[in-house]
Amino acid sequence: MSAVAELPDDQSRFRCGHCGNLTRFDVVRTTRVREFWHLDMAGAAVVEERDVLQDDVEQVQCRWCSASDQVLLVPRPAFGGPDREAPGDGGP
Repeated sequence: MSAVAELPDDQSRFRCGHCGNLTRFDVVRTTRVREFWHLDMAGAAVVEERDVLQDDVEQVQCRWCSASDQVLLVPRPAFGGPDREAPGDGGP
């Protein structure tokens, strides 16, 4: 199971505590929505309204090292967080 149970917001982001990755993650989530669809006469749909009723983060896994128990939410650089990966971690 992942160490995080929520998605980042405008002040936070993911960071892998194992390898330092800040940019590549696989996120498994279940989302339940209510949508208002507007269909034209040919049947092509446009979603005009979307309300998220439930959004559950099931797992966040680091794409670099595959860790899922080390992914954490950290502040973005403007809010005191790291601005790059850990030294020496250039990724695969």
